[in-house]
Formats: sequence, structure tokens, C-alpha cells
Amino acid sequence: MTAQDHTSSPNVTPADDPSPIQSILLHAHRLVRKEIDLLKAEVSERVSKAGSAVVMIAIGAILLLPALNVLAAAAVTALVALELAGWVASLIVAAVLIVIALILVMSGISTLKKTSFVPRDTIDTLERDARVLKETIKNDA
Repeated sequence: MTAQDHTSSPNVTPADDPSPIQSILLHAHRLVRKEIDLLKAEVSERVSKAGSAVVMIAIGAILLLPALNVLAAAAVTALVALELAGWVASLIVAAVLIVIALILVMSGISTLKKTSFVPRDTIDTLERDARVLKETIKNDA
């Protein structure tokens, strides 16, 4: 017998009709596809933001290097003008620049650690959808 024969037969009860389960599965399939699309969009957005941030940091660092060299030379010259030996002035400027560089690197690492690439919104929605689907199947069974 075909599915149509079951639905048209007077001896078949609504609980025997497979259409509610098929309907639930169809909706679940559509829901999963939409959640996958949401996941892709969310991950893509976060990766794009992180990529843009890394590019801006790299360009800024490249432009900053020559400026720091000139600034360091000026600082050494100023210390030499205060009658410090050239090598002492160079060591002082280098030490200050190393401390500043370490602070900046540690700050950047801390910021990157705080950036989450986990698609939290999608995961929360999937968990909620799974609960609703389970309840629906349970109630229809």
C-alpha cells in the first residue's frame, strides 16, 4: 500500500499518519541549513574583522619603524648634548624602547586572547532549536 492508501483508509488513525514526523524532519532540515548559513556568516564576519585589524597593525608597524629610528637618534643626540658618552646614551634609549615594545606586544597578545572566534550566537540558537525539536517530537509521539 502507498502512503496515500494509508491516509484514505478509514481504519488508519492520525497517529499512524507519517506526515507529522515528515513535517518535523523537513522543518528540522530547513532549520539546520539556516543555522549553518548563520554560522558561516558569523565566522566570516569575525575572521574579516580580525584580518582587518592585523593588516592595520602591520601597516602601522611598518610606518612606525623609520619614525622610531629618527626619534631614537634624536634622543641619543640629546643625551650626548647633556654630556653623556655616546654608548651610554644609546643604551638608555635602547632600554626605554625595549620596555615600550614589550608593553605593546603584551597588550596586543592580551587583546587577541580576548577575541573569541567561537560562533557563540549560532551555538546558543542550535541548542535552543534542539530542545524545541525534542519537545515537539516528544509531544507528537
